Amino acid sequence: MKLPHPLTGQLFESPVPPGEGWPEDPAVRRTPVAWDADEVLRLAATDDLRELEARVSVCRACPRLVEWREDVAVGKRKSFADQPYWGRPIPGWGAAAPKILIAGLAPAANGGNRTGRVFTGDRSGDWLFAALHRVGLANQPTSEHAGDGLRLIGTRMIAAVRCAPPANKPTPAERDTCAPWFRRELELVLPSVEAIVCLGKFGYDALLGALAAAGADVPRPRPKFGHAVEHRIPTPQGDVTVLGCFHPSQQNTFTGKLTEEMTDAVLIRAKSLAGLSTAARKQS
Repeated sequence: MKLPHPLTGQLFESPVPPGEGWPEDPAVRRTPVAWDADEVLRLAATDDLRELEARVSVCRACPRLVEWREDVAVGKRKSFADQPYWGRPIPGWGAAAPKILIAGLAPAANGGNRTGRVFTGDRSGDWLFAALHRVGLANQPTSEHAGDGLRLIGTRMIAAVRCAPPANKPTPAERDTCAPWFRRELELVLPSVEAIVCLGKFGYDALLGALAAAGADVPRPRPKFGHAVEHRIPTPQGDVTVLGCFHPSQQNTFTGKLTEEMTDAVLIRAKSLAGLSTAARKQS
């Protein structure tokens, strides 16, 4: 059964087929699909960031994740029962040549898996985008759905795993299968990146692994994760600073482990390292 998109009113099936007009959908009907880990590795080998986004968004390489994301898209949470669900992998999103990169774990089942944009449509995303707006890295304080007019300023977001995993826990095999998408996106944007904010230890570990694979001089043993920690890491494209930030999960924000002030401080530090001035906000 087709349902109306909450912003455009256009009717869509759940999950959404590629090339049907969903806002910000990078794929078309002929976008090649990866069906296993070998095909992910092959299809990730593109120099076109937009094409990489498209290929990510139709990937079907992990059977458990495909089944879960699509079951959620069909069953839906009661509060979103009148909406179509994206129900596909979530590509990276934001500036094509970012100064700041934000790396996280994976989409939420009723967040990004519903809206079609990373970190969008759940409480963690609400917290993150409000902070980005407060510090001048987003043109509006909310991210409700793909196509809502939001723009990031000198910033891009990526997730280590592109499909919503059951219980927010991808398996090691799923993480490794998805890794070429993450590594290639990092390689394509790294020449412009000055600071990388890692939301939580999973995203931090995935990011350090991807940097090492891209030829960066990651220390051994690897630096430990912590909130507001900084590590300057040489890469073939130049040095980048990796910053840790507690994940804005409700478990952390409700208990006070992560406060708005703590989140803002990390993002302000990243903005300073990236050389983004307040004037950059007007260029969004």
